[in-house]
Amino acid sequence: MKTSTLRRSAVCASLLALPLALGAAPSALAAAPAEPFGPACSSLPTSGEGSAEGMSDDPVATAASNNPELSTLVSAVKKAGLVDTLNNAKNVTVFAPTNDAFAKVPKADLDKLLADKEQLTKVLTYHVVGEKVSKDKLADGTYKTLEGGELTTAGSGDSYKVNDSASVVCGDVATQNATVHVIDTVLMPKA
Repeated sequence: MKTSTLRRSAVCASLLALPLALGAAPSALAAAPAEPFGPACSSLPTSGEGSAEGMSDDPVATAASNNPELSTLVSAVKKAGLVDTLNNAKNVTVFAPTNDAFAKVPKADLDKLLADKEQLTKVLTYHVVGEKVSKDKLADGTYKTLEGGELTTAGSGDSYKVNDSASVVCGDVATQNATVHVIDTVLMPKA
């Protein structure tokens, strides 16, 4: 009986030592976060808080505030009073419109939206899904948003669309509590 216990212990020890023998720490065997993809990822800073690595250390609203391409979104989130909500959310996905996406909205419409906190909150929470949606789930998905509606994703490779209208220009950007897919069009929930 003692011999079989010793053999089992030796086998377990060998299995635990295997990753180290292969030159990997046991934590390295866990799935690594996905690398950002898409044509606009090259515009991310290469270092500092606004870089992909820097954004991973902060909750999503804080991380977005360090990315110059998302300054209009950050201003809208502040106006809607959603900074704490987003920073405290767990395992969410944010489809984050760029400054250029907001610039596509006619100025009078955007000004009206920014002045209506209730409608602004509805539009912004439509961009947030209550689960992490990584690149491998974008090919053909339907997701419930925090606003209560649904959005759809489709595509392949490094080319994905949201609601058949917005392109993911830089996807799989990890933050402390969210996956961010930067998009080129502001999404509007159904009335």
